[in-house]
Amino acid sequence: MNKEALKAVVNRIEGYRDEVIALETELTRRQALGPESDGQGEKEKSAFLKSYLEGMGLRVDQYDAPDDRVPCGYRPNLVSILEGEVSSPRLMVMAHTDVVPPGDLGLWTGDPWTVRTEGDKLIGRGVEDNQAGLVAGVLAAKAFKEAGVTPRLPLGLVLVADEETGSKYGLKYLLENHRELFDKQDLIIIPDAGNPKGTNVEVAEKSILWMKFRTLGKQTHGSTPEKGKNAHKAAAYLITRLDTLYRQFKKKNPLFGPPISTFEPTKKLANVPNINTIPGEDIFFFDCRVLPEYKLADVLKVVKQLVAETQKKFGVKIQVEFPQKESAAPPTDPKAPVARAIARAMSELRRRRTNAVGIGGGTVAKYFRDGGFPCVVWATLDERAHTADEYVYIPYILEDAKVLAHIALQDA
Repeated sequence: MNKEALKAVVNRIEGYRDEVIALETELTRRQALGPESDGQGEKEKSAFLKSYLEGMGLRVDQYDAPDDRVPCGYRPNLVSILEGEVSSPRLMVMAHTDVVPPGDLGLWTGDPWTVRTEGDKLIGRGVEDNQAGLVAGVLAAKAFKEAGVTPRLPLGLVLVADEETGSKYGLKYLLENHRELFDKQDLIIIPDAGNPKGTNVEVAEKSILWMKFRTLGKQTHGSTPEKGKNAHKAAAYLITRLDTLYRQFKKKNPLFGPPISTFEPTKKLANVPNINTIPGEDIFFFDCRVLPEYKLADVLKVVKQLVAETQKKFGVKIQVEFPQKESAAPPTDPKAPVARAIARAMSELRRRRTNAVGIGGGTVAKYFRDGGFPCVVWATLDERAHTADEYVYIPYILEDAKVLAHIALQDA
């Protein structure tokens, strides 16, 4: 590695505090909400980013996913490559431009769309999720340009739409329609999850299975239960039987926290409004996060048996729907080149060792991994995504930009 080149780029990054604040402020005030959240999409935010990158002297290609639900009729995805000394592999940093709604405004201590600075802390909707990683990537590229340094590896910025509501118009659209943008030799980093020390490198995810159980019995007066079929009682029984999934799928994988598959009842819909009526309908939801060692089909086989048992015992009918059913993608090898590159950068810049981890939540990494593209999810974050008074620390962004710059200067 060219140590003088790294020093020059790092020195540039260290002077970008005001640029972090300015960028976060401009990005936050452009409300990039999807139509599912009654928003108009990412057009304004992406247009600002495209202009900013072009102002740095970068070429920016735009790939529009048609979506007639937003006023402009499309969801923009941006790809920009800062050329390197070699053509492959490339460091590809993929961040998303959309955000989630602020939620209950009463829980915020200020306007969610106006960035507030408290010392090193920036507060506002989207400042962490995913603008922190986005800004880190952009400023790494900016530092190379301003320092007059050519990175060893090409540094790519992939800024996609629609991550928060399924990625149909974002990464999934790019992989389905412009797969040539990516190469299996690329070092793909998604800076959208992490820990405060930046030591966690996410390489695997659990399968996600959400189930909606609708139990249909027969409503009757609370004093004459023999005349009805208590849907609530049957549903409660089924919940207790579903708890046996813990015993039937009990393998452990220390990569994950918790290291087991989880099977939990969550949301419950109201049934009858009064105490003295036995309900004829009951609806509850169940959230399963399943280790990749198991197939969802095997879990569903057991669920089907438990449903049949409950129906027979209580004389009810139970309908099952699946709001989400995503099988885990093949994990990224913890020793993959991209994971090693982050480990090297973290060791040399921060004197810290990284840890390969798995998570229970789902990220867009799944779509890369399903396509055979090794990738990791990594950033330095306090994990304040989707919360009121979402925040990020300015040093986190600057230090992550340095890590990205270090990787771009590593020998292929």
